[in-house]
Amino acid sequence: MLKYPYSESEVKMLSGCSLCPRSCNVNRFSTKLGYCNSNSGFNISSICCHKGEEPVISGKKGICNIFFSHCNLQCIYCQNYHISCNTESVLNKELKFDDVIDQICEILEETENIVGFVSPSHRVPQVLAIIRGLHKAGKHPIFVYNTNGYEKVETIRLLEGLIDVYLPDIKYSDPKLANEYSDAPNYPETAFLALKEMIRQKGTSLIINDRGIAVSGIIIRHLVLPGHADQSIQIFRNLEEQFSIDLHFSIMSQYYPTPNVLSHRILGRTITLHEYSRVIDAFHELGFYRGWLQDLESHSIFQPDFFNEDPFGT
Repeated sequence: MLKYPYSESEVKMLSGCSLCPRSCNVNRFSTKLGYCNSNSGFNISSICCHKGEEPVISGKKGICNIFFSHCNLQCIYCQNYHISCNTESVLNKELKFDDVIDQICEILEETENIVGFVSPSHRVPQVLAIIRGLHKAGKHPIFVYNTNGYEKVETIRLLEGLIDVYLPDIKYSDPKLANEYSDAPNYPETAFLALKEMIRQKGTSLIINDRGIAVSGIIIRHLVLPGHADQSIQIFRNLEEQFSIDLHFSIMSQYYPTPNVLSHRILGRTITLHEYSRVIDAFHELGFYRGWLQDLESHSIFQPDFFNEDPFGT
């Protein structure tokens, strides 16, 4: 198989990359790379069975998650910091395309027949190639697009009819906070426009099969940050005003301070019961009623180590 199993349009995308809102317009086949420091190859930190996602995503047997390296956001508190930093020190494996497909096919046998693309915003041509490769191998799993939400509408449109379940984060409503924590002051408006496109494609209903697995729809994730309960509450207010209370949510309490923020004046601790309760109460008061909540102790469970063959120790 070709080293770069891309279509003509995908080669064009990578040759002047504007896939994400950074719009670097660099040639990723060259040595001069853009914000995400990613080339045109299949740079993947881990392909593994993960049982820690939402119950309708991982089911009993888990999901085959593909963790791409690097990221188009650089959140200072990122819990996947081993693989998300745009530096040379990040855990990064450039795999051959055939090997990627073979690994996925092997792991799929152990899972609920679901493939998740994690941090895929800057890797959409690779996502499209993997979907084609799996179909060619006779595999037709459920595809989940697990994104930080910092997406271009035009890029999300490329995925219409191919992605079954969108799993976007909505991180911030305050541009100043988005800039300070993730180097993306335009995150709030950008993420909401991307979500609007996902809703156009999927609607507000989450379709679940007889095995309890989501086969179509959207689940919005929100990680509650310490010291920022008001931010979380404002996000839910904005979502209620602009979209629908029928949407499904995953409200996460799993934040823990990574080594990068242990001494941070705000982020250097886990969230409190009072903070989490305020967010959950506001969520219900606004009329939202669908989704999943984590236990407050989740921060002690969801601490992946991507230097292990099984990052989640499942």
